[in-house]
Amino acid sequence: MAPKFFGFAILVATTIFATSAVAQDRNELTGIIGRTFISDQGVRGATGADTVLHSGNGLTFEVNYGRRIWSSPLAALTFEVPFALNPDEDLHFKQNVIPVGYRSYFITPSIRANLFPSNGLSPWISFGAGFGHFSEKSELEFGGVNPGKTGTSTGVFQMGVGIDLRIFNYLA
Repeated sequence: MAPKFFGFAILVATTIFATSAVAQDRNELTGIIGRTFISDQGVRGATGADTVLHSGNGLTFEVNYGRRIWSSPLAALTFEVPFALNPDEDLHFKQNVIPVGYRSYFITPSIRANLFPSNGLSPWISFGAGFGHFSEKSELEFGGVNPGKTGTSTGVFQMGVGIDLRIFNYLA
């Protein structure tokens, strides 16, 4: 389901982005590809030398559509809808009790506040909440069928900070 939704999200974002030149000042489309780093987690109640759950470094794809809802020379507010997909995150634990990996996606509508939005450098902060889904693989790490749940959905919260660097008029 996630790959179909990801394709639909790209189609919607591209359609919205292709609006008139006047509206492009208010619309933003962002695409990001990057590595996902997850810290190792200790497992309570596990015995032995290695009681740590290790995660691989997955590849994450993100598409973000934003619409400027208020702007002044000093600050701007943008409503944004980021969609992030990690199609394959590997897992490792010394006992054969976990799935070999999982995939996840997140949709977190947010509000982003920029300072000096028309300058070449514009710092921002973003807050939002939404939906996350994890699909665990059906096989265990060292073979066998995963007896646990293979899908989990939850509410999620996101926050971020950054700096927009304007390169050209419509490219930052």
